[in-house]
Amino acid sequence: MATRAARCWLPALATLVMLLLAAPAQAAEKRCGILSNPTPANWWLTDRDGEWTIGAQGGYQAEGIENILESFFEDGWVRTNGYYGYRCGCLSVESDRRSMRILRVHSASPLPMRRCDADKALQRQINRER
Repeated sequence: MATRAARCWLPALATLVMLLLAAPAQAAEKRCGILSNPTPANWWLTDRDGEWTIGAQGGYQAEGIENILESFFEDGWVRTNGYYGYRCGCLSVESDRRSMRILRVHSASPLPMRRCDADKALQRQINRER
């Protein structure tokens, strides 16, 4: 028969083990840069850290991509291919640095292009990728 002290500690120990084994929740981060949608289902974000894949036609699509609101495509959207194009903006996302993928899009906020044009770190990154 278990002692009284053991009965008190067993549930606490079990809870502690479950917490240690549980995967930590990934926190959302804010990433700002050029959001590109050059063709259907192809999405990238280029920020000061590099080019992040959000979606690839016929393949990977980040969860929450629908959180990029229609207002993002209004005034300030630079069209390069019919409806498709790019614009400056910030995304609240979860990402994987090793694969340079956006895993989940929580929200998106459009910014004027002059904001990205003035960001020297972003411009250096864009020039590196050319």
